[in-house]
Amino acid sequence: MSTPYSAVLRLPGVARLYGVGFVARIPAAMVGVVLTLHVVSTLGHGYGQAGVVSGALTVGMAIGSPWRGRLVDRFGLRRAIAPSVLVESAVWLAAPHLAYWPLVGAAFVAGLFLVPVFSVTRQSLSVLVPLARQREAFALDSVFVELTFMLSPVVGVLLATQVSTTVALTVVGSLTVAAGALLMWANPPTRSATAEGDAPVVPADGARERLLGPALVVVLLAAVAASFVLIGTDVSLVAALNGHGRAADVGWMVAIWAGGSVVGGLIHGASRRTPSPLLLVALLGLATAPAALVSGPVGLAIAVFVAGLPCAPALASINAALVRIVPEHRRGEVMGWSGTMSTVGNALGAPICGIAIDRVSPGAGFLTAAAVGGGIAAAGLLALRFVGGAPAGDAQVEERAVEAVATGDGPVSQAAPAGAPEGGALSPEVPAPRPYPALELDARPRDADVAEPAAASHAVGRAGRATRVRRAAVRTRARAAVRRPSR
Repeated sequence: MSTPYSAVLRLPGVARLYGVGFVARIPAAMVGVVLTLHVVSTLGHGYGQAGVVSGALTVGMAIGSPWRGRLVDRFGLRRAIAPSVLVESAVWLAAPHLAYWPLVGAAFVAGLFLVPVFSVTRQSLSVLVPLARQREAFALDSVFVELTFMLSPVVGVLLATQVSTTVALTVVGSLTVAAGALLMWANPPTRSATAEGDAPVVPADGARERLLGPALVVVLLAAVAASFVLIGTDVSLVAALNGHGRAADVGWMVAIWAGGSVVGGLIHGASRRTPSPLLLVALLGLATAPAALVSGPVGLAIAVFVAGLPCAPALASINAALVRIVPEHRRGEVMGWSGTMSTVGNALGAPICGIAIDRVSPGAGFLTAAAVGGGIAAAGLLALRFVGGAPAGDAQVEERAVEAVATGDGPVSQAAPAGAPEGGALSPEVPAPRPYPALELDARPRDADVAEPAAASHAVGRAGRATRVRRAAVRTRARAAVRRPSR
């Protein structure tokens, strides 16, 4: 029986990418709990000091993610992550044997050079999977992420408690280096074949193309809001179980929470509807609130399963939206910024929800996570309704990009090249040179492009033309979309 997921898995290179991504993400899912246990159990410090080490790792990741993503965009995957493999090898070889403060510094460096497994996997999916199948592809990717976070921390805890934290930290470091080597061996594509020879367009004054617009801002805010809800739920769940004297139940309760996310992700990918990422994040906040009203482990288990249902759909929708609104040669950088925004959400959510728990109760932590994260998403939905007016030129195309993010409908429609099917839109099975070309800054004055429409239209209709003519085609179609009124 054919399913949307079987169609995705049959695409060349996709099943292999999922396998590589699943294995390569294992150390990233283990490192937090293993570092905490190492600081507390082996070095003899408190959980506050363990939080400082984890915070140093997180800050390094937040700074390094966009930088490493930009390197992937510029140099390709192997050249970009080779320094990460070398640095991570040195750091993790030494980390298990360091005293506390040197370990803090080592954690920061490890985060700064951490191999970008998550962003590279998603960036490669955007290349391997046609636009019509990307919702299912990103939903399935989110499901694999949830499975990783269900299994890996358990393995890390077993190693740390049954053997030693030094051995567990050594295993995490070894797996981190192995993950980088595995990615270099697999070398999944991060640029489509049509864009490999298409160098980024740079204006004469050396300025970078305009990238940050309302559409991208609201998606990044959705990433902040989703992370706020998730980390707040995590902290509140641990506090609630501790309050009931059931700290040993944390592992299986988190597994139930992740199980809800897996179910939700599979349903989302198989659905024909494409809700806005902001709407899904708002639903994530709403689904989290009931956990504040239950008592006892059984009621809490049911509540966290329900809270998990919108998790994978929200994350998958955010990633799919980023792919739709960002030029291909900048996706690595923007995927890195998405990771940074998630880190910001974690950094804000943990202390804010923790204060609510300390001053009121674990239930207040759930409510705070739901209200703040869901409120950010709801505010974003309201803000999108006021992004408009009637400016001329490329701003009209950007407004349509914002509308696509608000409704979850997919990319801005483009003028059809010569020979395209009637109806004017490019077929989803034939990927456009770049989604949202009008969000890019023109490289040349408009007067120099007046004579290009005929040549550009001819170039888009025939593959294999020179890349210079193909870039002219992208600009021509973008201006055509601006000049024609929306249907």
